[in-house]
Amino acid sequence: MATSFNTQFDQHSAWRREFALRLKLLSEWMKDHELLDAAVEERLRRLETQMRSDKVMVAFVAEFSRGKSELINAIFFAGYGRRIMPASAGRTTMCPTELGYDALVPPCLRLLPIETRLQPQALMEWRMVPEKWTRVDLDVNDPAQLAKALEKVAEVRHVSQDEARALGFWHDDAPEDNPPLKADGHVEVPRWRHALINIAHPLLKQGLVILDTPGLNAIGAEPELTVNLIPQADALVFILAADTGVTKSDLSIWREHLISEAAGTDSRLVVLNKIDTLWDALSTPEQVQAQIKRQRESSAEILGLPASQVIAVSAQKGLVAKVTGDAALLEASQLPLLEQALAQGVMGQRQKILRSAVAGSVSDLRQEAGRLINIRRRDQAEQKQELAGLRGKNASVIKHMRSRIDNERAEFDVSGAKLHAVRSVHLKLLGHVFDMLGSRSLKAEMAALNKALREPGIKLGIKKAYRQTFTSLRAAMDKAHTTNAEIQAMLEATFRQLNGEYGFSLQAPPAPDLARFVGDLEQVERSHNQYMGFGNALRLSQPEFADRLVRALATRLRAVYEAALGEVELWNKSAASQLDAQLRERRRNFARRMEAIDRIQQAAGGLDERISEIETLERELDALDAKLTELTAYLVNIPQSQHSATQEVLEAA
Repeated sequence: MATSFNTQFDQHSAWRREFALRLKLLSEWMKDHELLDAAVEERLRRLETQMRSDKVMVAFVAEFSRGKSELINAIFFAGYGRRIMPASAGRTTMCPTELGYDALVPPCLRLLPIETRLQPQALMEWRMVPEKWTRVDLDVNDPAQLAKALEKVAEVRHVSQDEARALGFWHDDAPEDNPPLKADGHVEVPRWRHALINIAHPLLKQGLVILDTPGLNAIGAEPELTVNLIPQADALVFILAADTGVTKSDLSIWREHLISEAAGTDSRLVVLNKIDTLWDALSTPEQVQAQIKRQRESSAEILGLPASQVIAVSAQKGLVAKVTGDAALLEASQLPLLEQALAQGVMGQRQKILRSAVAGSVSDLRQEAGRLINIRRRDQAEQKQELAGLRGKNASVIKHMRSRIDNERAEFDVSGAKLHAVRSVHLKLLGHVFDMLGSRSLKAEMAALNKALREPGIKLGIKKAYRQTFTSLRAAMDKAHTTNAEIQAMLEATFRQLNGEYGFSLQAPPAPDLARFVGDLEQVERSHNQYMGFGNALRLSQPEFADRLVRALATRLRAVYEAALGEVELWNKSAASQLDAQLRERRRNFARRMEAIDRIQQAAGGLDERISEIETLERELDALDAKLTELTAYLVNIPQSQHSATQEVLEAA
């Protein structure tokens, strides 16, 4: 049987929980054995946060009346035994709607008034001002109340042409895109700008986020949707109607907002919905299937996709079949085929990305912790050799050994000043990197862009202004990358010197690869260029709309810059923690050596006893290293199907 999206998502969530539990076990074990330095602890914390908070966003995009909300009901909410998202005839979802789960917020529907479009704040900023949202409490145990409350996302207002123009729903230069004018001269617009639904649905609790978007006019008027939310979705489901195929407005949404020349199409699925409208009693089943096949192939050709990524379904019949338990109708609706495609495409790709990130982080973690074990192993071997050389020696030789250890410790203490100087230079160079990637630098770039967009006659130079901004942003990232390379070279030279002079085994951690963040900048630039390449130049000539677009851009760029800074900070912490750990181990080694000399001087059998203890410690270090390898290897290879069994092991531990 094909794996449904729900089942695959459950397995993915079990794998994430399993991983987080294993990380906790590893962290506690490393802490017990004093292997948890600041850098390793930070890696563990980041991995656990990534696993516990990982979100999977699926965006559903369509023009009005394509059955988008019904499809969401059929895939995710059939368990309620009725429709949850409004899906009656005509326009239903009038504003972008996000469904997710936040344990800190009670079940509710939050609605942002459409009038906030008259102010420059980006959507992300409005999220931080909960008092500006209208809140409706939800009873998740009452499907009827839940469905009734969610009807509010379909509410509209009737406003004058001037107000519609100010809100972004009326354009004098593009009359064909304007909504119908009422007899009284008013225009129908959505009452709400954005909706957030917080309910403890099993899939939403596990990290699924569903983005339900309205039609072309609403998408175009809300730049944050096109340049932020939709591009960051893990999967995009574009819905067409089987009886009409790809219409002009469908094609506009696809070309203007969903596809770009440099972006791949692997995460995009096209749904040819309402195939039940083609079920004809006067046609044979073979004829109906042939007609559906033609529509699929035609739609795929127009959209530039392989036919395998166009799936024909009946969301309405699929929902009815799930609610009534009609297996034959469910098969006829072909909904399971779509669920399978989502499961294999979205969840398979998501876990592949996570596993790749995990493998790299766990490998770094293993290397850093293993280095500490090797330092201890080397110190034990040197001490064992040193003590073995004292066999049969008289008291004066032993006294000389004590004196030598004292001299070594004194020389080691002198190294503190040199290490302090190294750290000062290191931190000064890092300060330059933090300035390049800091919020002040980004704010200055955004202010310059905003100023350029407000220049008279900018309409024809919008792309040039953006190109200059992104050129400057890439130059700053490249400069930070160059500075990192200088820091790396300095660290390598200093570590080599310290290794030679004081017998350390320092190894400079690899500098963060900022090239991937340059790639992120280019992706953001492409989405903005695409947005400006069609009908939005008219909107951008309005200063308030340009402000909103720049704020949306700043939100996206801030995430890129913060991620880059996080990598630089972890790199710095790895270098500093390595120094701290080896200094700590060296001090312990001096203390152990002095303790051994004292015991040898006090008792004749002290020498052999201490050598025996060292051999025991060496065996313990070998066991410690083997256990570390076992624990970290398991993290990279946690199978999805073994959650419950390992849960019992972890709880027992």
